Amino acid sequence: MPETLVEMKNITKTFPGVKALDDAQLTLYKGEVLGLLGENGAGKSTLMNVLGGVYIPDSGSISIDGKEAKITNVVDAQNLGVAFIHQEIALVPYLSVAENVFLGRERMSAGMVDKRKMYEEAKQWLDMVGLDVNPATMLCKLSIGRQQMVEIAKACSLNMKLLIMDEPTSSLSESEVDSLFEMIRKLKNRGIGIIYISHKLEEVFTITDRVCVMRDGGYVGTIITKESDRDTLVSMMVGRALDNYYTRTFNEPGEVVFEVKNINSGIRVKNCSFKVRKGEIVGFYGLVGAGRSELVKAAMGLYPRDSGTVYVKGEDVSKLPTMKIQERGVALVPENRKLEGLILKNTIAFNMTISVLNKFMKHFRVNAKKEKEIVDNGITSLAIKTPSGQQKAGNLSGGNQQKIVLAKWLASDPDILILDEPTRGVDVGAKAEIYKIMNDLAAKGMAIIMISSEMPEIVNMCDRLIIMSDGRISGELDKSEFDQQRILHYVFAEEK
Repeated sequence: MPETLVEMKNITKTFPGVKALDDAQLTLYKGEVLGLLGENGAGKSTLMNVLGGVYIPDSGSISIDGKEAKITNVVDAQNLGVAFIHQEIALVPYLSVAENVFLGRERMSAGMVDKRKMYEEAKQWLDMVGLDVNPATMLCKLSIGRQQMVEIAKACSLNMKLLIMDEPTSSLSESEVDSLFEMIRKLKNRGIGIIYISHKLEEVFTITDRVCVMRDGGYVGTIITKESDRDTLVSMMVGRALDNYYTRTFNEPGEVVFEVKNINSGIRVKNCSFKVRKGEIVGFYGLVGAGRSELVKAAMGLYPRDSGTVYVKGEDVSKLPTMKIQERGVALVPENRKLEGLILKNTIAFNMTISVLNKFMKHFRVNAKKEKEIVDNGITSLAIKTPSGQQKAGNLSGGNQQKIVLAKWLASDPDILILDEPTRGVDVGAKAEIYKIMNDLAAKGMAIIMISSEMPEIVNMCDRLIIMSDGRISGELDKSEFDQQRILHYVFAEEK
């Protein structure tokens, strides 16, 4: 039998109005990668925050290396060898790589920070994780993938025994994912245990040894990865089989309702043109940094346009501010929900209705019944897990936060809906729900733009696909032409 590294038993944790963990458990062996799966709100992140010292459990026990562990804060966890890499990078962008590695543990000499010593030591840890970068480099100059490797180097410098990774590939390119997996394998060989949280089942089957599944804050079961399959894991997560994962009934599109002509915006958007018709879903695909998000933001007036024209239902809106474009029936669900989509310290109701105040406010009077109707409809239609609309948005899981942003813009009854990575960080059950909503909206005549880094959902959900490379539209394919090799040909197309 492999040697047990971590054992969590009967863990419970309650927040105001929510029982986040209910008799949860987990066992991790030395030198293994344990996948941790569950729908949004299942309790995965909460359980890991207990292990990482962010939360103190109401009851239950934790043992590390066979000894009972008292974890009351993050420092306790670190001293026991627990390292946590969160979904959002937790480093300081305007400090050097070395300063980030030793943040709070600066190397001192004669009462002053010894940068030379810090650089020398940091270089050793960077070499260990295979990151070839000057320790004096400002962190903000590195890609997200390389910043993540800096976090792993920092964790290694703390003599970690256990590494928790929460959605580590959500913002990485394919090559960066390959580098990350190679790093994980190296850590395994050193006997380090890794808990890998992800909604991407293909990654789970690639990198994990076993999978622990949670549902509704409790433990469902643990299964050896190679003895499982996608349907089994999905059934364990959602408590039922998802027979129709991708829901799409393809209809004949109507007239053009959104058109972009020859848009240029800095170096990220170069002479791009495209059209979207009523009732169709147009996908945008490309590598991270290809210019997909920048293009739609330039079209919406959120990024400055150097040149180009934008038409909404035949009207030239190029000179209109973003709010006026929105009033003409265009809604953008942004990629970064926490920075651009939500006010986390405010309630679900506030966030969901902030863009449609005119629907329930008149002459400074609030129609509370209408406001509640909008909120209740959003919560119900998107199956948002919350005790009420008065819960703070920041208290919900990442996937449920994503649903709030979507509900917020659907409340405005748009004719054209732009979705930037709509299923990022969303569990399989919620993904299926979002796909069904998209299909229903398209069937009713809504024009939808979907930016996605996941080829399976692009291929299964879109009528047409626009591929971008280096700020340019490098190819356009109809559904009948969708083929992975052909798509990748355009993804890596060189500038002519």
